[in-house]
Amino acid sequence: MRADARFVMIAPIPAVVLLVIVGLPAAWRPIHVLGLAVLAVGLALLTLARWQLGSAFSIVPKATTLVTRGLYARIRNPVYVFGLVMAAGLLLYVDRPWFLLLFVPLAVMQVVRARREAKVLEERFGDAYREYRAGTWF
Repeated sequence: MRADARFVMIAPIPAVVLLVIVGLPAAWRPIHVLGLAVLAVGLALLTLARWQLGSAFSIVPKATTLVTRGLYARIRNPVYVFGLVMAAGLLLYVDRPWFLLLFVPLAVMQVVRARREAKVLEERFGDAYREYRAGTWF
């Protein structure tokens, strides 16, 4: 795995730990526990998705390899999906309902990124990508 891919895979872990510690609630309520659980699951699956991408990882879509194993066997964009899960968990954890307004543009941005990526992959892999897309979600 390239150094940039390894960095992007590992970097969210200490960042999330720091955010959780800084935002530690004075009194734990169910919303904090739920948020932390959703955040932890999202972070674990996001890290796994990035690891499964391996050398196919890039900041901008390059379509060097069509990854169809692991989480990618069921979800075309698990990095985007679990990034959103992680963000939702963080927003629940901090217990600031108006922060949920940030989730909407983040979700829209991920959909736009996924569409751009799909276009590049379809141009590069053609029928193989279309077949893969037909059997997966998002």
